[in-house]
Amino acid sequence: MWLMLLISTLTFFISFIIMILASTLAKKSITDREKASPYECGFDPKGSSRLPFSLRFFLIAVIFLIFDVEITLLLPTASIIYISNVFSWLMTIIFFLTLLLLGLYYEWLQGALEWSK
Repeated sequence: MWLMLLISTLTFFISFIIMILASTLAKKSITDREKASPYECGFDPKGSSRLPFSLRFFLIAVIFLIFDVEITLLLPTASIIYISNVFSWLMTIIFFLTLLLLGLYYEWLQGALEWSK
């Protein structure tokens, strides 16, 4: 027991020392304006390289991704209906679809599905 505690403590301290050394040695000491600006074929940049990003579009994209993954989880259930218990299959599908619809209703109530305000 004491040996395991000693090894765990020693491993923690060695990892901590390595992380501190790595973060100290990896810091850039000289910041150059030219190196920090975007490269545009040798010309001075005309505008900011950081474009504003629509948070609404990001939320819609994440919601789409979540429902897309859930649909891919739902599709194989149609092929196992014949090899499984029908009642068990039906309860699983109803629970899964109810969970999906509750999530969609919650997102709708929060206003995440409205494109413009």
